[in-house]
Amino acid sequence: MEQIKGKNILLVGATGSIGSETARMLATSGAQLFLTGRNEAKLVALALKLNLSADRFIAADISNKEDIARLKEAFFAAMPRIDVLIIASGIGIIKQVEQLEEDEFLQTIMANLYGPYLLVKSFLPAMKEQKKGLIINIPGVLGKVPMAGAAAYSASKYGLTGMMQSIREELKRTEIRITNLYLGGVDSAFWDHIDLRVQRDKMIVAEEAAKTIWFLCQQPSSAVISEMVLQPFNHQAI
Repeated sequence: MEQIKGKNILLVGATGSIGSETARMLATSGAQLFLTGRNEAKLVALALKLNLSADRFIAADISNKEDIARLKEAFFAAMPRIDVLIIASGIGIIKQVEQLEEDEFLQTIMANLYGPYLLVKSFLPAMKEQKKGLIINIPGVLGKVPMAGAAAYSASKYGLTGMMQSIREELKRTEIRITNLYLGGVDSAFWDHIDLRVQRDKMIVAEEAAKTIWFLCQQPSSAVISEMVLQPFNHQAI
């Protein structure tokens, strides 16, 4: 297994429940972290907790091309290379299709699919130049199986799965690896604003989800974990 210590890791979505736990574990393991997220106040608080200097984080909306350009510039100003790109960001709008507004559908696609496209397009060339890298995406189980009321969310996550599988085909003769993590229900802030009756006490805890991402950052150099499924024991959708 490869060691995390010393790896240059860009963690996108660091201010979320899973992202912040992942950041803590990676920092404890000696990774050279660069963090980004939409919530600047939460990002600053997390960076202070992890003793990260001001040049190791920047607030950004990954669905905005100008923000991606600023993120790329800031990252490579602080880091010599990118070893791991973790895309742990995203939004969830769960509504029956009749109640789903057009702008909500587009917002979901922009955050969950267009944003990762912009990230990969921006950081993949550096991985190609150094002839090595790892990209970890989190489509979630709704990137494999549908759920009522998740038309927009499933569309974005199915799209993410297909996009990354296609990019993987482009990279077959390189040492750049792509891993898709299909998480089931995680007890996180994701559910705070969703009007749906769920049993959060039976979900995966955010720390365990983060531990899975931490593990995936240590894949053996001679192999790749193309995908992993982690879901609540009492509700296995796949």
